[in-house]
Amino acid sequence: MTGKLTHFDAKGDAHMVDVGDKPITDRVATAGCNIKMMPETYDIIIDGRAKKGDVLGVARLAGIMAAKRTSNLIPLCHPLPITKVAVEFTPDAALPGFHIEATVKTTGQTGVEMEALTAASVAALTVYDMAKAVDKGMIINDLRVVLKDGGKSGRFEAQ
Repeated sequence: MTGKLTHFDAKGDAHMVDVGDKPITDRVATAGCNIKMMPETYDIIIDGRAKKGDVLGVARLAGIMAAKRTSNLIPLCHPLPITKVAVEFTPDAALPGFHIEATVKTTGQTGVEMEALTAASVAALTVYDMAKAVDKGMIINDLRVVLKDGGKSGRFEAQ
């Protein structure tokens, strides 16, 4: 860790990092979060009985679309040529709810951690939106990068 925030110049002003001299490498990032809900809500989603339709299918598409739009949402993110986005939901009756994991890949000069975080969070928000009619108390938590690989800083895996 360098101890330096890269999105600020010597004067302390925010700026977009110049990645022009960085080598082009394969990069991947995975981010995850959880959405916790009432058991009844979980059952509605698992059974496919939500009035708005296929909750997880729509949330998956929303996450993919969000990853592709990250640079429009996060002011200093670079637009990237994303080569793959995958959003997966793991049901957990003990939560009850879902573990959400988003993986994003690119070949470029900067990483895709922000795209993976955006995909996971928007997927969770979409689950909330599609099921809020029956459960306004859902909780989205534990959003974090769980894997990052490629580039100068190499590999990171969350503990």
